[in-house]
Amino acid sequence: MASAAKLGNHAAMIECPSKRDMKCSCESQASLVDLFMDKIRVAIVGATGVIGQQFVVALQHHPWFEIALLAASERSAGKTYAEALRDEKTKATRWLCDGQPEQDVLEMQVENAAMMDSGKVETVFSAVQADIARELEPRMAAKTPVISTASAFRYFDDVPILVPGVNSEHARLIDFQRKRRGWRGFISTQPNCTTTGLVITLKPLMDRFGVRSIVMTSLQAMSGAGRSPGVIGLDILDNVIPYIVGEEEKVQTETHKVLGVYDDGRIVNASLGVSCTCTRVNVLDGHTEAVFASLGKRCTVEEVKEAFLDFGKDMIESGLPSAPGQMIVVHDDPFRPQPRLDRDNYDGMATTVGRIRTDGVLENGIKYVLLSHNTKMGAAKGAVLVAEDLHQMEYL
Repeated sequence: MASAAKLGNHAAMIECPSKRDMKCSCESQASLVDLFMDKIRVAIVGATGVIGQQFVVALQHHPWFEIALLAASERSAGKTYAEALRDEKTKATRWLCDGQPEQDVLEMQVENAAMMDSGKVETVFSAVQADIARELEPRMAAKTPVISTASAFRYFDDVPILVPGVNSEHARLIDFQRKRRGWRGFISTQPNCTTTGLVITLKPLMDRFGVRSIVMTSLQAMSGAGRSPGVIGLDILDNVIPYIVGEEEKVQTETHKVLGVYDDGRIVNASLGVSCTCTRVNVLDGHTEAVFASLGKRCTVEEVKEAFLDFGKDMIESGLPSAPGQMIVVHDDPFRPQPRLDRDNYDGMATTVGRIRTDGVLENGIKYVLLSHNTKMGAAKGAVLVAEDLHQMEYL
Protein backbone atom coordinates (compact mmCIF):
# COMPACT_ATOMS: atom_id res chain seq x y z
CA MET A 1 0.00 0.00 0.00
CA ALA A 2 1.43 3.37 -0.95
CA SER A 3 1.74 5.91 1.82
CA ALA A 4 -0.71 8.80 1.63
CA ALA A 5 1.95 10.90 3.32
CA LYS A 6 3.96 10.63 0.12
CA LEU A 7 0.94 11.48 -1.99
CA GLY A 8 -0.52 14.40 -0.03
CA ASN A 9 1.49 17.15 -1.72
CA HIS A 10 0.77 15.74 -5.18
CA ALA A 11 -2.95 15.49 -4.42
CA ALA A 12 -2.93 19.06 -3.16
CA MET A 13 -1.53 20.24 -6.50
CA ILE A 14 -4.77 19.25 -8.26
CA GLU A 15 -7.07 22.25 -8.31
CA CYS A 16 -10.43 21.04 -7.06
CA PRO A 17 -13.44 23.09 -8.19
CA SER A 18 -15.32 22.15 -5.03
CA LYS A 19 -12.70 23.92 -2.91
CA ARG A 20 -14.31 27.10 -4.14
CA ASP A 21 -17.85 25.91 -3.41
CA MET A 22 -18.94 26.00 0.21
CA LYS A 23 -21.80 23.57 -0.47
CA CYS A 24 -19.63 20.79 -1.97
CA SER A 25 -17.18 18.23 -0.57
CA CYS A 26 -13.79 17.70 -2.14
CA GLU A 27 -14.27 14.25 -3.69
CA SER A 28 -12.60 15.23 -6.97
CA GLN A 29 -9.20 15.05 -5.26
CA ALA A 30 -9.64 11.31 -4.92
CA SER A 31 -8.61 10.21 -8.40
CA LEU A 32 -4.86 10.70 -8.04
CA VAL A 33 -4.69 8.93 -4.68
CA ASP A 34 -6.79 6.03 -6.00
CA LEU A 35 -4.14 5.37 -8.63
CA PHE A 36 -1.46 4.73 -6.02
CA MET A 37 -3.03 3.00 -3.03
CA ASP A 38 -5.28 0.14 -2.07
CA LYS A 39 -8.16 1.11 0.14
CA ILE A 40 -7.90 0.59 3.89
CA ARG A 41 -10.47 -1.89 5.22
CA VAL A 42 -12.48 -0.30 8.04
CA ALA A 43 -15.21 -1.31 10.48
CA ILE A 44 -18.03 0.87 11.79
CA VAL A 45 -19.05 -0.13 15.32
CA GLY A 46 -22.45 1.21 16.37
CA ALA A 47 -23.41 1.25 12.69
CA THR A 48 -27.19 1.45 13.22
CA GLY A 49 -27.15 4.59 15.40
CA VAL A 50 -27.23 8.21 14.27
CA ILE A 51 -23.45 8.66 14.24
CA GLY A 52 -22.92 5.19 12.78
CA GLN A 53 -25.19 6.14 9.90
CA GLN A 54 -23.20 9.34 9.42
CA PHE A 55 -20.07 7.18 9.18
CA VAL A 56 -21.70 5.10 6.45
CA VAL A 57 -22.43 8.24 4.41
CA ALA A 58 -18.92 9.61 4.96
CA LEU A 59 -17.14 6.35 4.12
CA GLN A 60 -19.12 4.53 1.44
CA HIS A 61 -17.54 6.53 -1.41
CA HIS A 62 -14.30 7.41 0.35
CA PRO A 63 -11.17 7.31 -1.85
CA TRP A 64 -8.91 5.90 0.90
CA PHE A 65 -11.21 3.78 3.09
CA GLU A 66 -13.50 0.83 2.34
CA ILE A 67 -16.33 -0.31 4.62
CA ALA A 68 -15.52 -3.96 5.28
CA LEU A 69 -17.44 -4.65 8.50
CA LEU A 70 -20.53 -3.29 10.23
CA ALA A 71 -21.14 -4.05 13.91
CA ALA A 72 -23.89 -3.18 16.35
CA SER A 73 -25.73 -4.65 19.32
CA GLU A 74 -26.72 -8.29 19.70
CA ARG A 75 -30.24 -7.32 18.57
CA SER A 76 -28.92 -6.41 15.12
CA ALA A 77 -26.33 -9.18 14.78
CA GLY A 78 -26.89 -11.66 11.96
CA LYS A 79 -29.23 -9.34 10.06
CA THR A 80 -28.43 -7.45 6.93
CA TYR A 81 -27.84 -3.76 7.50
CA ALA A 82 -31.19 -3.05 5.80
CA GLU A 83 -32.97 -5.44 8.18
CA ALA A 84 -31.16 -4.02 11.22
CA LEU A 85 -32.32 -0.51 10.32
CA ARG A 86 -35.97 -1.58 10.08
CA ASP A 87 -38.22 -1.17 13.10
CA GLU A 88 -39.59 -4.59 14.02
CA LYS A 89 -43.05 -3.29 14.93
CA THR A 90 -43.74 -0.57 12.37
CA LYS A 91 -41.40 -1.88 9.62
CA ALA A 92 -40.25 1.71 9.10
CA THR A 93 -36.61 2.19 8.15
CA ARG A 94 -34.88 4.11 10.93
CA TRP A 95 -32.55 6.08 8.66
CA LEU A 96 -31.87 9.38 10.40
CA CYS A 97 -29.32 11.37 8.40
CA ASP A 98 -28.87 13.08 5.05
CA GLY A 99 -27.71 10.87 2.21
CA GLN A 100 -28.68 7.24 1.67
CA PRO A 101 -26.76 3.97 2.14
CA GLU A 102 -25.73 2.21 -1.07
CA GLN A 103 -27.20 -1.19 -1.89
CA ASP A 104 -23.96 -3.08 -1.24
CA VAL A 105 -23.82 -1.58 2.27
CA LEU A 106 -27.49 -2.43 2.92
CA GLU A 107 -26.75 -6.05 2.00
CA MET A 108 -23.82 -6.40 4.42
CA GLN A 109 -24.41 -8.66 7.42
CA VAL A 110 -24.11 -6.90 10.78
CA GLU A 111 -21.84 -8.49 13.38
CA ASN A 112 -22.21 -8.47 17.16
CA ALA A 113 -19.91 -5.67 18.33
CA ALA A 114 -19.22 -7.49 21.60
CA MET A 115 -17.81 -10.49 19.73
CA MET A 116 -16.25 -9.00 16.57
CA ASP A 117 -12.60 -9.59 15.74
CA SER A 118 -11.05 -6.18 15.07
CA GLY A 119 -8.05 -7.94 13.52
CA LYS A 120 -10.14 -8.51 10.38
CA VAL A 121 -9.89 -4.81 9.49
CA GLU A 122 -7.17 -2.17 9.50
CA THR A 123 -9.08 0.63 11.28
CA VAL A 124 -12.18 0.79 13.49
CA PHE A 125 -14.53 3.77 13.65
CA SER A 126 -16.39 3.61 16.96
CA ALA A 127 -19.79 5.31 17.28
CA VAL A 128 -21.04 3.73 20.51
CA GLN A 129 -22.08 5.27 23.81
CA ALA A 130 -19.38 5.93 26.42
CA ASP A 131 -20.34 3.04 28.73
CA ILE A 132 -20.12 0.55 25.86
CA ALA A 133 -16.92 2.16 24.56
CA ARG A 134 -15.17 1.62 27.91
CA GLU A 135 -15.55 -2.13 27.44
CA LEU A 136 -15.20 -2.55 23.68
CA GLU A 137 -12.58 -0.01 22.59
CA PRO A 138 -9.58 -1.31 24.58
CA ARG A 139 -10.26 -4.82 23.33
CA MET A 140 -10.31 -3.59 19.72
CA ALA A 141 -7.31 -1.27 20.18
CA ALA A 142 -5.15 -4.18 21.32
CA LYS A 143 -5.07 -5.23 17.65
CA THR A 144 -6.32 -2.33 15.57
CA PRO A 145 -6.37 1.50 15.57
CA VAL A 146 -9.68 2.84 16.92
CA ILE A 147 -11.00 6.30 15.99
CA SER A 148 -13.69 7.07 18.55
CA THR A 149 -16.49 9.62 18.84
CA ALA A 150 -17.18 8.54 22.45
CA SER A 151 -16.06 10.41 25.57
CA ALA A 152 -14.93 7.28 27.43
CA PHE A 153 -11.17 7.74 26.91
CA ARG A 154 -10.87 11.45 26.04
CA TYR A 155 -9.52 12.41 29.44
CA PHE A 156 -6.84 9.73 29.79
CA ASP A 157 -3.39 11.29 29.72
CA ASP A 158 -2.11 8.97 26.96
CA VAL A 159 -5.13 9.39 24.63
CA PRO A 160 -5.17 12.32 22.18
CA ILE A 161 -8.26 14.42 21.46
CA LEU A 162 -7.55 15.39 17.87
CA VAL A 163 -8.83 18.21 15.68
CA PRO A 164 -6.83 18.21 12.43
CA GLY A 165 -5.34 21.60 11.73
CA VAL A 166 -5.58 22.56 15.42
CA ASN A 167 -3.46 20.01 17.30
CA SER A 168 -2.31 17.28 14.91
CA GLU A 169 1.02 17.14 16.79
CA HIS A 170 -0.86 15.56 19.73
CA ALA A 171 -0.93 12.36 17.64
CA ARG A 172 2.54 11.70 19.07
CA LEU A 173 0.75 10.52 22.22
CA ILE A 174 -0.09 7.39 20.25
CA ASP A 175 3.52 6.18 20.43
CA PHE A 176 3.49 6.61 24.21
CA GLN A 177 0.05 4.93 24.47
CA ARG A 178 1.12 1.87 22.49
CA LYS A 179 4.28 1.41 24.55
CA ARG A 180 2.48 1.93 27.84
CA ARG A 181 -0.45 -0.40 27.10
CA GLY A 182 1.28 -2.96 24.87
CA TRP A 183 -1.22 -2.48 22.05
CA ARG A 184 -0.60 -2.94 18.33
CA GLY A 185 -3.42 -0.46 17.73
CA PHE A 186 -4.45 2.61 19.71
CA ILE A 187 -7.41 4.77 20.70
CA SER A 188 -7.69 8.28 19.27
CA THR A 189 -10.67 10.46 20.12
CA GLN A 190 -12.24 13.66 18.89
CA PRO A 191 -13.82 16.34 21.10
CA ASN A 192 -17.41 16.81 22.08
CA CYS A 193 -19.21 18.39 19.11
CA THR A 194 -19.63 21.65 21.04
CA THR A 195 -15.90 21.85 21.74
CA THR A 196 -14.95 21.37 18.09
CA GLY A 197 -16.09 24.71 16.66
CA LEU A 198 -14.90 26.53 19.76
CA VAL A 199 -11.29 25.28 19.59
CA ILE A 200 -11.12 25.81 15.83
CA THR A 201 -11.86 29.51 16.37
CA LEU A 202 -9.72 29.90 19.50
CA LYS A 203 -6.57 28.39 17.99
CA PRO A 204 -5.83 31.26 15.54
CA LEU A 205 -6.56 33.80 18.29
CA MET A 206 -4.15 32.02 20.64
CA ASP A 207 -1.42 31.83 18.02
CA ARG A 208 -1.67 35.45 16.98
CA PHE A 209 -2.79 37.37 20.07
CA GLY A 210 -2.86 34.99 23.02
CA VAL A 211 -6.08 34.15 24.90
CA ARG A 212 -6.46 34.78 28.64
CA SER A 213 -10.03 33.63 29.14
CA ILE A 214 -13.27 32.96 27.30
CA VAL A 215 -16.96 32.88 28.18
CA MET A 216 -19.19 30.88 25.84
CA THR A 217 -22.93 30.26 25.62
CA SER A 218 -24.10 27.53 23.22
CA LEU A 219 -27.42 27.05 21.43
CA GLN A 220 -27.15 23.39 20.53
CA ALA A 221 -29.08 21.40 17.95
CA MET A 222 -31.44 18.57 18.83
CA SER A 223 -29.40 16.03 16.86
CA GLY A 224 -26.59 16.47 19.38
CA ALA A 225 -28.73 14.60 21.90
CA GLY A 226 -28.99 11.55 19.63
CA ARG A 227 -32.11 9.57 18.85
CA SER A 228 -32.48 7.54 22.04
CA PRO A 229 -33.27 8.90 24.56
CA GLY A 230 -32.79 12.16 22.64
CA VAL A 231 -34.97 15.23 23.21
CA ILE A 232 -38.75 14.78 23.43
CA GLY A 233 -40.60 16.99 20.95
CA LEU A 234 -43.03 18.27 23.59
CA ASP A 235 -40.06 19.46 25.66
CA ILE A 236 -38.17 21.33 22.92
CA LEU A 237 -40.98 22.86 20.83
CA ASP A 238 -41.62 26.50 21.78
CA ASN A 239 -38.83 26.20 24.31
CA VAL A 240 -35.14 26.47 25.18
CA ILE A 241 -33.69 23.88 27.55
CA PRO A 242 -31.09 25.70 29.66
CA TYR A 243 -29.06 22.72 30.84
CA ILE A 244 -27.38 19.72 29.17
CA VAL A 245 -26.06 17.18 31.67
CA GLY A 246 -22.25 17.09 31.72
CA GLU A 247 -21.85 19.25 28.61
CA GLU A 248 -20.30 22.32 30.18
CA GLU A 249 -17.72 20.27 32.07
CA LYS A 250 -16.78 18.40 28.87
CA VAL A 251 -16.28 21.59 26.88
CA GLN A 252 -14.20 23.23 29.60
CA THR A 253 -11.95 20.18 30.15
CA GLU A 254 -11.52 19.36 26.45
CA THR A 255 -10.73 22.94 25.44
CA HIS A 256 -7.78 22.99 27.85
CA LYS A 257 -6.47 19.65 26.54
CA VAL A 258 -6.98 20.26 22.80
CA LEU A 259 -5.31 23.67 22.95
CA GLY A 260 -2.48 22.38 25.15
CA VAL A 261 1.09 21.62 24.12
CA TYR A 262 2.63 18.18 23.58
CA ASP A 263 5.67 17.70 25.81
CA ASP A 264 7.55 14.40 25.98
CA GLY A 265 4.63 11.96 26.13
CA ARG A 266 2.09 14.23 27.80
CA ILE A 267 -0.15 17.21 27.09
CA VAL A 268 0.44 20.37 29.11
CA ASN A 269 -3.02 21.94 29.27
CA ALA A 270 -3.60 25.45 27.98
CA SER A 271 -3.77 27.96 30.84
CA LEU A 272 -6.71 30.03 29.61
CA GLY A 273 -9.86 30.34 31.70
CA VAL A 274 -12.98 28.73 30.17
CA SER A 275 -16.56 29.27 31.36
CA CYS A 276 -19.55 27.81 29.49
CA THR A 277 -23.33 27.71 29.54
CA CYS A 278 -24.76 25.04 27.23
CA THR A 279 -28.40 25.06 26.11
CA ARG A 280 -30.56 23.01 23.73
CA VAL A 281 -32.71 24.75 21.10
CA ASN A 282 -35.25 23.72 18.48
CA VAL A 283 -32.76 23.36 15.61
CA LEU A 284 -32.14 20.07 13.79
CA ASP A 285 -28.39 20.37 13.02
CA GLY A 286 -25.72 22.96 13.75
CA HIS A 287 -24.42 24.25 17.08
CA THR A 288 -24.37 28.04 17.48
CA GLU A 289 -22.05 29.55 20.10
CA ALA A 290 -21.64 33.12 21.37
CA VAL A 291 -18.01 33.59 22.44
CA PHE A 292 -16.51 36.41 24.53
CA ALA A 293 -12.69 36.31 24.64
CA SER A 294 -10.13 38.26 26.63
CA LEU A 295 -7.03 38.30 24.45
CA GLY A 296 -3.39 38.65 25.40
CA LYS A 297 -3.02 41.93 23.56
CA ARG A 298 -5.23 44.56 21.99
CA CYS A 299 -6.28 44.03 18.36
CA THR A 300 -8.82 45.29 15.87
CA VAL A 301 -11.81 43.51 14.40
CA GLU A 302 -10.07 43.46 11.02
CA GLU A 303 -7.02 41.77 12.55
CA VAL A 304 -9.26 39.11 14.09
CA LYS A 305 -10.97 38.51 10.74
CA GLU A 306 -7.58 38.15 9.08
CA ALA A 307 -6.47 35.63 11.72
CA PHE A 308 -9.61 33.56 11.14
CA LEU A 309 -9.32 33.65 7.35
CA ASP A 310 -5.62 32.77 7.35
CA PHE A 311 -6.07 29.84 9.70
CA GLY A 312 -5.57 26.24 8.59
CA LYS A 313 -3.84 26.72 5.26
CA ASP A 314 -1.67 23.63 5.81
CA MET A 315 -4.79 21.55 6.42
CA ILE A 316 -6.57 23.02 3.41
CA GLU A 317 -3.61 22.20 1.17
CA SER A 318 -2.93 18.79 2.70
CA GLY A 319 -4.79 16.74 0.11
CA LEU A 320 -6.96 15.08 2.75
CA PRO A 321 -10.25 14.15 1.05
CA SER A 322 -12.49 15.43 3.86
CA ALA A 323 -10.62 18.69 4.53
CA PRO A 324 -12.72 21.82 3.93
CA GLY A 325 -11.72 24.45 1.40
CA GLN A 326 -11.70 26.97 4.25
CA MET A 327 -11.30 26.09 7.93
CA ILE A 328 -13.15 29.23 9.06
CA VAL A 329 -15.67 31.10 6.91
CA VAL A 330 -16.16 34.72 8.01
CA HIS A 331 -19.38 36.70 7.44
CA ASP A 332 -19.76 40.48 7.50
CA ASP A 333 -23.56 40.19 7.39
CA PRO A 334 -24.67 40.84 11.00
CA PHE A 335 -27.49 38.28 10.62
CA ARG A 336 -25.06 35.41 9.97
CA PRO A 337 -24.19 32.71 10.75
CA GLN A 338 -27.52 30.90 10.82
CA PRO A 339 -27.89 27.10 11.08
CA ARG A 340 -30.16 26.72 8.02
CA LEU A 341 -27.91 28.90 5.85
CA ASP A 342 -24.41 28.05 7.07
CA ARG A 343 -24.20 24.60 8.67
CA ASP A 344 -23.44 22.91 5.33
CA ASN A 345 -20.57 25.20 4.33
CA TYR A 346 -17.95 22.95 2.70
CA ASP A 347 -20.22 19.97 3.30
CA GLY A 348 -20.46 20.74 7.01
CA MET A 349 -16.69 20.72 7.59
CA ALA A 350 -16.08 24.48 7.91
CA THR A 351 -16.72 26.55 11.02
CA THR A 352 -18.57 29.77 10.20
CA VAL A 353 -18.03 32.98 12.19
CA GLY A 354 -19.88 36.29 12.20
CA ARG A 355 -20.72 39.32 14.36
CA ILE A 356 -17.06 39.92 15.25
CA ARG A 357 -16.94 42.93 17.59
CA THR A 358 -14.77 44.45 20.26
CA ASP A 359 -15.96 43.97 23.84
CA GLY A 360 -15.66 46.80 26.35
CA VAL A 361 -16.05 44.69 29.49
CA LEU A 362 -13.25 42.14 29.08
CA GLU A 363 -9.62 43.24 28.86
CA ASN A 364 -8.60 43.28 25.17
CA GLY A 365 -12.08 41.89 24.58
CA ILE A 366 -13.36 40.37 21.32
CA LYS A 367 -16.76 38.73 20.85
CA TYR A 368 -18.20 36.71 17.98
CA VAL A 369 -20.79 34.09 17.03
CA LEU A 370 -19.76 30.74 15.53
CA LEU A 371 -21.63 27.89 13.89
CA SER A 372 -20.34 24.33 13.55
CA HIS A 373 -22.08 21.25 12.12
CA ASN A 374 -22.36 18.92 15.09
CA THR A 375 -22.93 15.64 13.21
CA LYS A 376 -20.41 16.27 10.41
CA MET A 377 -17.27 18.11 11.54
CA GLY A 378 -18.36 17.53 15.14
CA ALA A 379 -18.87 13.78 14.76
CA ALA A 380 -18.54 11.17 12.00
CA LYS A 381 -17.01 13.10 9.12
CA GLY A 382 -14.71 14.91 11.56
CA ALA A 383 -13.56 11.49 12.80
CA VAL A 384 -12.91 10.43 9.20
CA LEU A 385 -10.79 13.57 8.79
CA VAL A 386 -8.86 12.53 11.91
CA ALA A 387 -8.23 9.12 10.34
CA GLU A 388 -7.05 10.74 7.10
CA ASP A 389 -4.65 12.94 9.07
CA LEU A 390 -3.34 9.95 11.03
CA HIS A 391 -2.90 7.97 7.83
CA GLN A 392 -0.91 10.79 6.29
CA MET A 393 1.30 10.72 9.40
CA GLU A 394 1.62 6.91 8.89
CA TYR A 395 -0.20 5.91 12.08
CA LEU A 396 -2.73 3.93 10.01
